[in-house]
Amino acid sequence: MSIEKINRFTRRPLTEDEVYTFSVILCDNDIDRDMERFADNALETLKDSFIGKTGISDHNATADNQNARIFDAEVVTDTERTTADGRPYKYLKGEAYMVRTDDNKNLIAEIDGGIKKEVSISCSAAKRICSVCGCERGAGGCAHQKGKSYGGKLCHDILDDITDAYEWSFVAVPAQVNAGVTKRFTEGERVYSTAPQRSADGENELRRDIRRLAFFTGGRQMADMASLSAKGMDTEQLIAYKRSLEKHCRGGVSLQLEQDGEADSVDGFTIK
Repeated sequence: MSIEKINRFTRRPLTEDEVYTFSVILCDNDIDRDMERFADNALETLKDSFIGKTGISDHNATADNQNARIFDAEVVTDTERTTADGRPYKYLKGEAYMVRTDDNKNLIAEIDGGIKKEVSISCSAAKRICSVCGCERGAGGCAHQKGKSYGGKLCHDILDDITDAYEWSFVAVPAQVNAGVTKRFTEGERVYSTAPQRSADGENELRRDIRRLAFFTGGRQMADMASLSAKGMDTEQLIAYKRSLEKHCRGGVSLQLEQDGEADSVDGFTIK
């Protein structure tokens, strides 16, 4: 522990006995389940951007929800591992602290016990670059589709030109799986929230995510229906379906799938 680094963010000097510290993998450079990855350069930018950023729960950005802060970070290269497309595997590791209080002793116990484990980051990336042709998405001239292979090369988007980092959160359902991060994307501002990845088996991982999200929102019957709906979907459809479920899960809304013939239905079912 570097108490000096922690005390850069405190109003009075704290002692080591007053703080609890832990490490967290914030994101990595592997291809995630949305067929996107951070550029190595983006990890370096995020390393500096996340120093001092607060840790919350479920991306609920309220002052009462703040529970930790990043006081140090580094980009780590795992020499025994490569990414899904054969590059050296790198990840961003943050060092976080919280002040020991009666209010957070249960959270500390859950972190130590491996219950609170998965995290997600929110940041802004100005560029999404096609891994096949190198063109920037949205600028025109690229017809390659994420999740498809071209000449043996898996198409995915490379996220780069990080403009800001907002926060990191403990989450129940991560979207990336090697570090444990949830990832969200809005086209206009390009806001990403990422979590570590545990597998590169893209579409099967997406289907497992969909089943898990549906179970959280509606139990086993909902999970069975969602699995059936996802069975025949391609990568883009699976991603869209998962994001819809995540939206409802974050909002605490109980989903209902009803048979519907509308164009926006998902394999015969519509998310209500």
